[in-house]
Amino acid sequence: METVPLVILLCAAVLLCVWFSMIMSSVEVAVGRVTRANLNNMILDIRTSDQSHFSQMKKIDRIHCVQKLIANRFATAGSCFFFRVIFTVFSGVLVSCIANLIEAQMWVQFAAGLAFSFIFAVISVVVRPRTKAVNRPVQTILRYSRVISIAVKLTPFAKISSKRRRQIDNLSDEEELEKIHLEQEKAAIDRIVESDDFDPETSEMLKNVLSMQDTLTREIMVPRTDMFCMERDVTLDESLRMFCRSGFSRVAVIDGSVDEIIGVAYLKDVVRQTAFNKSAGNRSIETVVREPMFVPESKPADDLFHEMQQCRQHVAIVADEYGGIAGMVTIEDAIEQIVGELEDEHDRVNRSEPVKVGDYMWKVPARTPIADIEEIFDLTIDETDVDTAYGLLTKILGHVPIVGSSATDRGLRFTAIDSAGRRKKVSTILVELAAADSASSEFLKYAPGEE
Repeated sequence: METVPLVILLCAAVLLCVWFSMIMSSVEVAVGRVTRANLNNMILDIRTSDQSHFSQMKKIDRIHCVQKLIANRFATAGSCFFFRVIFTVFSGVLVSCIANLIEAQMWVQFAAGLAFSFIFAVISVVVRPRTKAVNRPVQTILRYSRVISIAVKLTPFAKISSKRRRQIDNLSDEEELEKIHLEQEKAAIDRIVESDDFDPETSEMLKNVLSMQDTLTREIMVPRTDMFCMERDVTLDESLRMFCRSGFSRVAVIDGSVDEIIGVAYLKDVVRQTAFNKSAGNRSIETVVREPMFVPESKPADDLFHEMQQCRQHVAIVADEYGGIAGMVTIEDAIEQIVGELEDEHDRVNRSEPVKVGDYMWKVPARTPIADIEEIFDLTIDETDVDTAYGLLTKILGHVPIVGSSATDRGLRFTAIDSAGRRKKVSTILVELAAADSASSEFLKYAPGEE
C-alpha cells in the first residue's frame, strides 16, 4: 500500500512528460513560421486597441519574449527538439519504474512499455500538435513563450550548433527562414499536384512560379547566335521589309557587331514615321531606335520579370560577365516560364519529315541532319562545324537567316521558306540543286533571297 502514492505520482509525471513533449513538438514547428513582421503588426494592433494599459503591456511583454526567441530561431528549435526527446524517453523510463514498483513480471513490464508507446502514438496522431502549430504558429509560440524561454536557458549548447550551421550554410537567419518557407511551399504544391484538388495545368503553373527564382536569365534568353539584328544605316523602308520577313516587331540595332548595340527598333515606331510621310522611308533606322535595357545574364527570372514590369520594357539586352552581349530576352520569355510556350495564330507547326516538292527539290525541317541531306541528294557535303540544315545555312550566310534568306554552297541552294514559334525561327528550308534554283521563286513569299 505504501507504493500506491508513489505509483500515482509517477503516473502524473508520465502524463506531464507526454504533455511537455507535445508542447515542444508544436513549438519546434511554430518557431520556424513566425516572422518579425507578424509580431510587429500584433504590437501595433494591441497599442491601437481599446484594452486597458495593463492588459496591453502584459501582451506586449509576451510578444517581446517571443521576439527574443526568434532572434535565434534555430537555437530555439534545437532546444525544443532536445526537450521533446528528453520528455519522450523519460516518460518511457517512468512507465518501466511503475511496472517495477508493482513487482510485475518481466513480460508484463515489456507489455506495459509497448502499450504505453502505442497509446502515446495514438494520442499524438489524434491531437496532432504539429498541424495546429502550422495553422496557428504565432498563437502557439505566444501561449508557451515562458516555458520555451526556460528551455532555451537550460540548453546553451543549442546556440553552438546553430552558429556552426550558419557557418556551413553561410546564410543569415532571415535567409534561412526564407529558404525553409520556399521548401515548404514547394512540398505543399507537390502534394497539390499529386491530388485531384486542382487542374494539372494550374498545378504546373504554381510549380513554375516557385521555380522562377532558381531560373537565370541566361536559361530563357535568345542567345546572340540566334539574334536577328539590323545595321544602323538601314533605311526605314528596308527595315519594314526586314520586320515582315523576320516576323519580329522589336529588333536590336547594331553598329557593325552584336557587341555594339545602339538601341532597339520597334515596328510601330517605323510604321508611325512612314505611314503618312513617304519621304521618311529614306531615313536610317537609327533615327527611331529606343534606349536598350541591359540586364546581367545571372539575374533570376522572377526579378527580371518584375523589373521589366516596373520599367515598362518588353525587351532587354542580356550582358555577360565580361561586358559582351550574351543574348536578348523578352517579357514573354519570362511569362513562358509560368504558362508554357506561347503561340499565336500565325505560328506554324514544324514539319517532322522531309517532303519532295519537285525534281531535285525537297522541303526539309530546319533541324534535319546534314547526313540526311547527303542521303537525299546522294552527295557528300563534308561539314564538321554544323550538324543541321539550319546550321549550314547560317554558316554560309554569316548571320541568322530569316524567311527568304538564300545561299548556295557545294552545289546546293538552301532557302528559308517558313518560320514557326514566337521567336520566329526558321522552321522549313527548301533544298535544291543549284542548277534548278529558278524553281524556288514560287516558295519565296516575301523579299527576294540574299546571296
